Amino acid sequence: MVDELRQLGGRLRAARQAQGLTLQDLADGAGMSVSTLSRLESGKRQASLELLIPVTRRLGLRIDDLLRPQTADPRVRRAVIRREGMIIAPLTPENSPVATYRITYPVHPETPALKVHDGYEWLYVLSGRLRLLLGEQDLVLGQGEAAEFDTRTPHAMSAAGDEPAQVISIFNETGARMHTHTAD
Repeated sequence: MVDELRQLGGRLRAARQAQGLTLQDLADGAGMSVSTLSRLESGKRQASLELLIPVTRRLGLRIDDLLRPQTADPRVRRAVIRREGMIIAPLTPENSPVATYRITYPVHPETPALKVHDGYEWLYVLSGRLRLLLGEQDLVLGQGEAAEFDTRTPHAMSAAGDEPAQVISIFNETGARMHTHTAD
């Protein structure tokens, strides 16, 4: 409980800032001085119910919300996407600024069509061999090899050889949408 009390000031500051409130805004709404609120947030003033109740009411929180550790479940629980023979497993939350996927590329007898879209991609081959068509280049990457490229360069990927290629791919939101959604 002592650790939770030490973290109370920082959590209070974070809750205030998350609501876009200044020290003055919250102090006025809670009926206290800016100095008292500032000292409470910095841990220089001991928290009491007399101070916390008006502050938490103004923030729309319970006192327990400031005392309880705010650790969210870090596991990513998103459905696997199957598209054009690929198996795409999301490795980051849906609204992450950088999208990461484990993609299994199937063996294709014909050369895949080149695509162009905004974004930048970084990839790493986990297993198998990946054929990367990139502009005029026809490359084969093996296990442990990586590549990065501007996705405005015409490109396509597929497994090279007789077995699927498993790859970790990282790209921005635009690139993720291109790889995981079908055209409407």
